[in-house]
Amino acid sequence: MNSLELQLDIDLRQIIVAIETAVSLVGMDDTNHGKRVGYMASRLCQELGFSEADTQYAFELGLLHDCGVSTEQMHANLINYFDWDNAYLHCETAYALLKDFEPLAKFARPILYHHTPWEKLKTMDVSLFDKRMANIIFLVDRVDAIAASHYNNDILLFRTEALGIIEQFKGRYFDPALVNAFRELVRTEAFWISLKDRHITRYVWDMEQLGNNRPLTLGQLKHLSLILAYVVDQKSPFTAKHSVLVADLAKYLATVYGFSPEQCAKIEIAGLLHDLGKLHIADAILDKPGKLTEAERAIMNTHSYETYEILRHIKGLEEIAHWAAYHHEGLNGIGYPFHPLAQSLTTEARMIAVADVFQALVQDRPYRSGMSLEQALGILDEMVDSGKLDFLIVSLVHEHRDHCYQVAKGEGKYADGFYVTSTNHNGQPQGLSLKV
Repeated sequence: MNSLELQLDIDLRQIIVAIETAVSLVGMDDTNHGKRVGYMASRLCQELGFSEADTQYAFELGLLHDCGVSTEQMHANLINYFDWDNAYLHCETAYALLKDFEPLAKFARPILYHHTPWEKLKTMDVSLFDKRMANIIFLVDRVDAIAASHYNNDILLFRTEALGIIEQFKGRYFDPALVNAFRELVRTEAFWISLKDRHITRYVWDMEQLGNNRPLTLGQLKHLSLILAYVVDQKSPFTAKHSVLVADLAKYLATVYGFSPEQCAKIEIAGLLHDLGKLHIADAILDKPGKLTEAERAIMNTHSYETYEILRHIKGLEEIAHWAAYHHEGLNGIGYPFHPLAQSLTTEARMIAVADVFQALVQDRPYRSGMSLEQALGILDEMVDSGKLDFLIVSLVHEHRDHCYQVAKGEGKYADGFYVTSTNHNGQPQGLSLKV
């Protein structure tokens, strides 16, 4: 059996919650938007008398609806403007990412239309189910945009105003039947109080325990990791394809080291996911073309811990979570954020650390050209001498120097991942294909 066909005991609901956790980090000071949208969507479905299956679907749809958002500025525009002209951009990106990933493909079309006004959507050639779900998400998403700054202080005073704003768009943006049901749903104080941060995080934790017992294959987990790597790498133009190329190099090093195909695939997945926590780093810090200040560096040094927090809650990914989160740790204890003893740094984690450094050194960035092979190897050697990187892994890079350089640069047949097949007039991806 092909190693990618191996079935893994990983719960799909936990994966969906992890995607929401990662994408919501883009909100910086507000990291619960997707959770609140999922909660409100499921409650509205209950009010409408939908089946339990459809209610659970709406909850997961709400968690996933913003998976096309990578930048802090895009998140801010979606929250600060009730009807932002470019809101469709993240809908199209999310659709392109999910449509070919079978476990989550059923969510792609409602996400594509979740900012489409009802007066237009109702006439489109889209199934009634997808129309209703898309419009439910649109309605509760806009409620959250209106009310987000009030949940933890004066929401019970503001709730009438919030409902009034939604009522103004009844029939135009929102299906009148949904608005009527929402009006009944929100009569109670409990509905609004439940949206406070401490309550909504507990609700999602409870929902996560219900599970969605659909195991994934190793190949599907890789596909999912490519989706998340694409979102991360779109966060900054300075690091385009970084996650994918680190994963390629780590997998190559694992292969020449002699690991099994299954272990090589898992190392590749850890490489794809290693920078998930960068979604919570301000765009201005990631995009800074010069040296970071001490304060900015302290913020940057939080990202690998955020990666760990996202992944460690997924049963079955415990090892991968550690390999990914340890990519800035040194054998000498100098690094961040955990400072583990050298014996706690597995060979897999050491490979990802070397791949991360080497790829960053040779990658062209908008503010500098990538280093030559000799320059990059010299820095790796210095890091071995200081006790930070593993001598054996760096020796593998030396032994296969030209091949490693080619992989890290994304040349030839390497650079697995998504590539853009078409764009709209704003340069936003409309078509994405998976290259493996």
